Amino acid sequence: MAEVETQEGEQDLQKKIEETRLKFKSEFLQDSTDKYDSRDVERLQNNDALVEWYLTWRVYVVDDTLKMIDESFQWRKEFDVNDLTESVVPKWMFETGAVYLHGYDKEGNKLFWFKVRLHVKDAKTTLDKKKYVAFWLERYAKKEPGMPLTVVFDMSDSGFGNIDMDFVKYIINCFKVYYPKFLSKMIIVDMPWMMNAAWKIIKSWLGPEAISKLKFTSKSEVQMYIGPEYLPPYMGGTDPFKYSYPPLPDDDFQTPISDNGPIVSEDETESKEGELESRETLESSFSSEIVAKPKKGWWW
Repeated sequence: MAEVETQEGEQDLQKKIEETRLKFKSEFLQDSTDKYDSRDVERLQNNDALVEWYLTWRVYVVDDTLKMIDESFQWRKEFDVNDLTESVVPKWMFETGAVYLHGYDKEGNKLFWFKVRLHVKDAKTTLDKKKYVAFWLERYAKKEPGMPLTVVFDMSDSGFGNIDMDFVKYIINCFKVYYPKFLSKMIIVDMPWMMNAAWKIIKSWLGPEAISKLKFTSKSEVQMYIGPEYLPPYMGGTDPFKYSYPPLPDDDFQTPISDNGPIVSEDETESKEGELESRETLESSFSSEIVAKPKKGWWW
């Protein structure tokens, strides 16, 4: 009986996927050859997992899913996301260390760090900053297809001058629209009380599911979500990692993943005891084998 229900569920899903594709072609592709990147349209037609992620995020309502795909594809075209490379983003943005991928939470999700105190609102650099975030997200989508991210807003030593509401809204849209079902959780660490009003506004931009993913915590309590091995000393952690550029951190994504986070063998543990002084030697001690990959990528 259970097998029959499963088969029926899969058939219903496939019908939704095909309906989405047909409607997108008939309602959105007519006379809009320049509206989207042809590579994104091709993926939509050939990658069931991609369509399924959009459908799931819109509770299988096809019309809502189509609006989301339209908005997402227009954004990808506007920002040239398929062609975003390290050379496209201004070098100084990488050098600040305000945004980067490094480490894992206790559930094995990659950590996407935002060092809020390093962000200064400046209309002249807004577009480049948005491309910078898109660069990291697209890079991760290619390297770890289907694997969710945990966003960490490190608000230590930050103030009003570091809060850019438009930029925060953009980041939220990245996970609400552009990369659906990509967000595992959003951890806000050490938020100053004076910013409570700002976060009330930010929460109004989130849907119910996204709000449930918000975790407000202090530096002393963040270990509920992230183990000390991936937290800096000022958060009570033991991670010796210090951002520097170049190269990009975790450039080869060589840390193997298991259900409970990165796998570290006994040999690796012993080798790391004498290698904590530099990030390069620490990361080189990791095995290059990636495990627990999804069967097929949601985007690639």
